[in-house]
Amino acid sequence: MSSLIKPFSVCEGPGMGCSAPPHPLTAAGLDSLPGHQRSYSGAAAVGGRKITHPGKAIFAGGIAGGIEICITFPTEYVKTQLQLDERANPPRYRGIGDCVKLTVQDHGLRGLYRGLSSLLYGSIPKSAVRFGTFEILSNPMRDSTGRLDNKRSLLCGLGAGIAEAVLIVCPMETLKVKLIHDQCSLRPRYRGFFHGVGEIIREQGKKKKKTGVRGTYQGLTATVLKQGSNQAIRFYVMNALRNWYKGDDPRREMHPIVTAMFGATAGAASVFGNTPLDVIKTRMQGLDAHRYKNTMDCAFQILKQEGPQFYKGTVPRLGRVCLDVAIVFVIYEEVVKVLNNVWHTQ
Repeated sequence: MSSLIKPFSVCEGPGMGCSAPPHPLTAAGLDSLPGHQRSYSGAAAVGGRKITHPGKAIFAGGIAGGIEICITFPTEYVKTQLQLDERANPPRYRGIGDCVKLTVQDHGLRGLYRGLSSLLYGSIPKSAVRFGTFEILSNPMRDSTGRLDNKRSLLCGLGAGIAEAVLIVCPMETLKVKLIHDQCSLRPRYRGFFHGVGEIIREQGKKKKKTGVRGTYQGLTATVLKQGSNQAIRFYVMNALRNWYKGDDPRREMHPIVTAMFGATAGAASVFGNTPLDVIKTRMQGLDAHRYKNTMDCAFQILKQEGPQFYKGTVPRLGRVCLDVAIVFVIYEEVVKVLNNVWHTQ
């Protein structure tokens, strides 16, 4: 191992190019450094996982989120339509293909991108908050070699998911679901994203006699549960696979294809782990959300009226999420590499 770990300065972390005197990477050398420098010195190391500056994580996450949603939105649209297509109505769609066919038939190809703007405006800050929060939480938890164990990655992912749910995802998802649901009605009321946002806020303000912005926080509990479990599962699986792949070779590079495969696996795990929460969240944010008293009542009514339909829309969600997580992790890692060369941090 000594041949793999060479002396370097505190400034020689990711993207840190300066000529400060080097500290040997030994127990004595690390212990002689102040705490904040010791954590960044360990970043160069075992497991090959360098500590990423939160600012870089926020920037790279935002870029990754924006690119990803433009690629995968049609699958998100189909998933939402199938989840809103309740049996009691009776259902309009016979499956994924039928949903795509009828949407294109009624609205053209652009119909599959209805509601994209609400997700695009939200996906950039969502991914920025997710990765930024994860790095902020995980950096102090890494050991002296920069390695993060799987249990701690689960906790950091949970924290990142809760942060993005409260700050970004809940209002964004509420607007997205209402815009998509409105398109299904016989007489759509919203002419576009900004008109829809204005109308939703105005309507919610009249109903609650308070600021209508609160109306965009429908299904907050379900959203926090969904996003928290989502990111906890994804970061846990991704970190576990990364640690397994690196093994005893701390400098083993991960090819983007490997990162994509691990990301897709993490995405699939999150789909099977929390799709029931996603169905409940979608119902709580739809135009018929007034039918439910709270999250538990929504779950009970679905179970009572439709049977165990909590995995409705799993197939389109599986395709979308696997592609989503794979793309995001690959783009994120590659953007961070570029930033390390042009943005020097300590």
